[in-house]
Amino acid sequence: MTDFSGEVAALSAACLWSIASVVYSKLGLTIPPLQLNLIKGIIAIGFFIFTILITGELFPSIATLPMCLLLLSGVIGISLGDTLFFNTINSLGPRRTLLMQTLTSPMSAIFGLIFLQEKLNSLAWCGILVTLLGVAWVISERTADDRNISTKEFKEGVVFGIFTSIAGAIAAVMARGAIGDTEISPLWAALLRLSAGTLILSVWSLSKQQTSFILSNLNNPRIIGGTIFAAFFGTYLGIWLQQTAIKFTSVGIASTLLQTSPIFVIPFAIWMGEKVTVRAILGVFISIAGIALLFFLE
Repeated sequence: MTDFSGEVAALSAACLWSIASVVYSKLGLTIPPLQLNLIKGIIAIGFFIFTILITGELFPSIATLPMCLLLLSGVIGISLGDTLFFNTINSLGPRRTLLMQTLTSPMSAIFGLIFLQEKLNSLAWCGILVTLLGVAWVISERTADDRNISTKEFKEGVVFGIFTSIAGAIAAVMARGAIGDTEISPLWAALLRLSAGTLILSVWSLSKQQTSFILSNLNNPRIIGGTIFAAFFGTYLGIWLQQTAIKFTSVGIASTLLQTSPIFVIPFAIWMGEKVTVRAILGVFISIAGIALLFFLE
């Protein structure tokens, strides 16, 4: 029987990110991208350390090269990639940002083919394409909530979005190369990546003398509560599941399934009584068809 633990983990992470992204988009109206990325990283590291203390999982024995790849993937994917992601949201809004993020999947598959020799058959590429088409169709629909943006904001957002996708793809391939054939667990992989990324963010923030903003908002219960909530689901659980996906399935398939967050927003919208268009529902079914191809191609 085929083990789909990697695929299930990727879809679970995407679901959690769909919840957290709503909170992060609200927090981004108050907290600058660099500070938001740093705060959620520090909180999530606390959750990871607590989990390791509870489970008693020992530090893994890992060679120097995989360790360097893992740490570097955290610097590129978290300190750089996530900061660019929050900048993209501020420029384009969450809907257009998620559309830009779909570029990560084909980039990851191509980089995986070049650097990891992970060859996908034609059915797998078809599944990736169908899934991305469904996601893109959902999030490219114009709604009354879409805000008008200036040409300057649009151009800046597109540039931020492209570099976010490149950073995400490179980081995913590095992480896959580091943990794919090693004994390191997804839990430790997630903590090491996040720690490396957060350390760089701390130095970056100190160099810009932007730590005063963090301290000045520690007495705001709504900001604290929202940040802890999003950091727990989106960063702590999300990155843990992301590393599980990257370890147990190919980087191209993992990246595709990790980009399905928009289709999980639809059920939440219906549950909350929001109007959902036929186009959005059809887009979800198209994505599900693509996901089915990825699950049953083996």
